[in-house]
Amino acid sequence: MLVILDVKVPNANDGATTMCTRHRRIRLKPSISILYFVPPATVSLSSCSGIFGDVQWRSRTQEGDSMDLLNLTFVISLAALLSLVCCSYPVSAGDIVHHDALAPKKPGCENDFILVKVQTWVNGEEDAEFVGVGARFGTVIVSKEKNANQTRLSLSDPRDCCKPPKNKLVGDVIMVDRGGCKFTEKANNAEGAGASAILIINNQKELYKMVCEPDETDLDIHIPAVMLPQDAGVTLEKMLLTNDSVSVQLYSPKRPLVDIAEVFLWLMAVGTILCASYWSAWSAREAATEQDKLLKDAAEEFPNRRSDISSVVDISTTTAVLFVVIASCFLVLLYKLMSYWFIELLVVLFCIGGVEGLQTCLVALLSRYFMRAAESFIKVPVLGAISYLTLAVSPLCITFAVVWAVYRNTTYAWIGQDILGIALILTVLQIVHVPNLKVGTVLLSCGFLYDIFWVFVSKKLFHESVMIVVARGDKSGEDGIPMLLKIPRLFDPWGGYSIIGFGDILLPGLLVAFAIRYDWLANKSLRAGYFLYAMLAYGLGLLITYVALNLMDGHGQPALLYIVPFTLGTFLALGKMRGDLTVLWTQGQPERHCTHVHLQQSDEADGGEER
Repeated sequence: MLVILDVKVPNANDGATTMCTRHRRIRLKPSISILYFVPPATVSLSSCSGIFGDVQWRSRTQEGDSMDLLNLTFVISLAALLSLVCCSYPVSAGDIVHHDALAPKKPGCENDFILVKVQTWVNGEEDAEFVGVGARFGTVIVSKEKNANQTRLSLSDPRDCCKPPKNKLVGDVIMVDRGGCKFTEKANNAEGAGASAILIINNQKELYKMVCEPDETDLDIHIPAVMLPQDAGVTLEKMLLTNDSVSVQLYSPKRPLVDIAEVFLWLMAVGTILCASYWSAWSAREAATEQDKLLKDAAEEFPNRRSDISSVVDISTTTAVLFVVIASCFLVLLYKLMSYWFIELLVVLFCIGGVEGLQTCLVALLSRYFMRAAESFIKVPVLGAISYLTLAVSPLCITFAVVWAVYRNTTYAWIGQDILGIALILTVLQIVHVPNLKVGTVLLSCGFLYDIFWVFVSKKLFHESVMIVVARGDKSGEDGIPMLLKIPRLFDPWGGYSIIGFGDILLPGLLVAFAIRYDWLANKSLRAGYFLYAMLAYGLGLLITYVALNLMDGHGQPALLYIVPFTLGTFLALGKMRGDLTVLWTQGQPERHCTHVHLQQSDEADGGEER
């Protein structure tokens, strides 16, 4: 899902904004910058307080006049990046059964369209395996491999089988070409000649659903019919022409109810939100502590203008609503322009975001162990001041992303994609904050409606689920878009991946991170706070999503349909029960008084903005 951010460009002449009570924003003298915003392309959370790094203090005079342009560039880059990573794609395992309500159905022609494995043997040796789709008519394909017979394969004469075959086909599987007559006519001729099954080769590389015509009556067909793509037919024909014996085995195995990939994907999603939430809360608490300390030491000096610089970006209610329209437009754009070159463009954008995220996480983590390198800066043209630690880490991150992009179609490329994706999610959850429960409710409610519409309702308008088509990367020649976490299905005979969109982690993650920040600032224990219950609600909602996924035969499910009611509903109910709902809804943080500071009304303030 798309999140549009209302961000003000920092003024190079202002100091750092701090907030001590719910009624006023106050700031330090202009010569000091708290939680310094590192220039774009070298964003380093070592400048943020928290478990991963200490608060960095730098003189404003070291920044130079280029900081305004660089921070503007960063804001634009962040907004563009979030338009990609916050799209919510359905949890999916891939469909092997397709229930097409538009395809004609009548007695003798009412099978579901199912994928069929066609295993080949050449001269008694197991060879290539192909995947086809079963027809609306004919007998149902067996599901267990042990129940499927290994049968000799023969070419039809004539090739289109529009007339009874001349060759003897007692018990053979006959291979015919598409075209010339109806599918059911081919199947009847093959059955009349004694064939045990018919393989119809398409004249294109894609598969085609074989249906019955409305006026057909001769539908008493007792052999299975399967369509194979054109390239499979070419290979099978070469096998028949160059070998003495070619046999095939037709079966359609069922997917397991639960695959271990779903367990690991659940752990990845929950673990990512858990780590990001603690990182965000630790940063917020240490920042508040450092700010209080600074205010106590410099209580006599308060400029009359409010600073706009901040280490985080708060989402507003307006932008939370706008994301529905903009995210929908972006999704339709992906759907219409889905092609190989467009996937390549998404890969480039994903690599840029992944490098930023991975670099941010590594610098923030390593800054505790290499403090001198993290606190020593060098001025780089265009980029501005960059720490030596960032310079050391950046080439490694860039190399990692480039290697993944080059080898992304290999068997184990999903590991690199998940590492880059998780790092990006952690960074976004560290930078972007939900300021109060009101904004969180609007954001997740919009996400809830967005997910349902583009997974289910879009079928009525486009005759297919737009979001599922985009997530799978149909018509692109690629194995889906990169803005997903995915794990291969290890025990699934059909293979494939279990996937979850970034938005299904990011959007609930914003609310969960808000919960733990509130708990820590209010000094609430784990059981007395909101984070534990929000985290459990998210985990349970995602678990219910996987249950629905398996009950629906692997059809993609909108994860936010299940996650939002659990997560948001739990938060709202608990806040109402404890009497904190008003504070959570409007202020988003407990009241904190600074007795050592005399607050001054800012001339440029917007009427005492509540926080």
